[in-house]
Amino acid sequence: MSDNTIPVAEAALRPGAWGFRLAMAAAGAGVVVLVASVAAVLVRGVAVWGNNIPHVWGFDLIAYAWWIGIANAASLFAAVLVLRRHGLRTAVNRFAEAAALAAILAAAAYPILHLGRPWLFLWTLPYPAYTGLWPQFGSPLVWDFWGIMSHVVVTSLFWFIGLIPDLASMRDRAARHGRMRAARAYGILALGWRGSVAHWHRHQAAYRLVAALVLPLLLWAQTVVALEFATTLVPAWHQARLPLHVVVTGLPSGLGVVLALAAVLRQALSLERYVDERDMDLLARLLASAGLAAGMAYAHELLVGFLEEDPTTRDALAARVFGGGAPAYCGAVLLSAVLPQLLWLGALRTRTLIVVPVGVLAAAGVWLDRWSIVVGGLLRDHMPAVGPEYAPSVAEWGLLGGSVALFAMVLLLFGRLVPAVSMFETRHEESETEAEREER
Repeated sequence: MSDNTIPVAEAALRPGAWGFRLAMAAAGAGVVVLVASVAAVLVRGVAVWGNNIPHVWGFDLIAYAWWIGIANAASLFAAVLVLRRHGLRTAVNRFAEAAALAAILAAAAYPILHLGRPWLFLWTLPYPAYTGLWPQFGSPLVWDFWGIMSHVVVTSLFWFIGLIPDLASMRDRAARHGRMRAARAYGILALGWRGSVAHWHRHQAAYRLVAALVLPLLLWAQTVVALEFATTLVPAWHQARLPLHVVVTGLPSGLGVVLALAAVLRQALSLERYVDERDMDLLARLLASAGLAAGMAYAHELLVGFLEEDPTTRDALAARVFGGGAPAYCGAVLLSAVLPQLLWLGALRTRTLIVVPVGVLAAAGVWLDRWSIVVGGLLRDHMPAVGPEYAPSVAEWGLLGGSVALFAMVLLLFGRLVPAVSMFETRHEESETEAEREER
């Protein structure tokens, strides 16, 4: 390990630090709430949720679509940096990939829980059952299975392959310091890495191949969520623009989380040398650009909805925008599209106290957009007798808060156990800089 990357290896959240203990305690308490909420669903069924007729979906689909959007945007960002060999990948790729993996883990439970009988989720798997029955591939439940499993596999591979050289460095470092148990654990995960030319060739080929697989996966996983709406006859749910709307409006959530995470880890782990102000500036401008794209998606929705759609669809859209769904819709537009535009101001882009709230609120705005679609889309009913308006229950709030806590715990463990910045990319970048200086 070169002297230049020793600070990266040592930049980890200390288990004895009071901040780490407090954060882990809070995340652990949230995970306990998550377990209790899942247990309530398993024992009493989905009746513990606030779903009713016509609101057959609620937090289950809202949170699932939201977490998928965060994972997709973070994975897209990391994959494009790898494929383009952009210099920003050295600073942020590692925790962008970690954020994507943590988000997909938080999303994974929702498709199973909303089945009502979660223990029968095996029926969605294409395995040769003794009954001779196969899954109904026309069912959105099966689409969920393939979407979430593909996402978990590809995202995990993308994150793990990028870690292999650094795991080998951590193995060698632990062995030099006499920590043999840690050395064995890192050695197993490093898969026998020795840093030979053949190893590097295969690693880079595999890394870029998986990065290329991420791109179609993002469209697949995100549009599956939109196609679930398209299987219904609800006005404003079965338009051809909905998959594009879900993909584009999901970008501020993932980029906002990556920006906030970069700012926090930069301060907590003293990574200013590796995640410098230019990196933060570029990340902030990317979030502002994603907000512009989301704003265009909202403008397109309003333009097409009120000028070209049929009267029933216009009335449903009006109920979302101006009726009972107006607070969620306006909050989504303001937080995910308008608020990030503050980051075009150069004086704000590198201030942690500014970019962290803006990134988190942008992600919250995307959650409100999913609420506006799932709940607001059914505010105007077409039945003579319907149940009360949807109101989330304590169990649903527990699942949402618990999934956030699970996301935070995964990221805390990531910051504790592996380098938050890619060491091999740092060495490569510094060697290129030295070569350029010698040529001059």
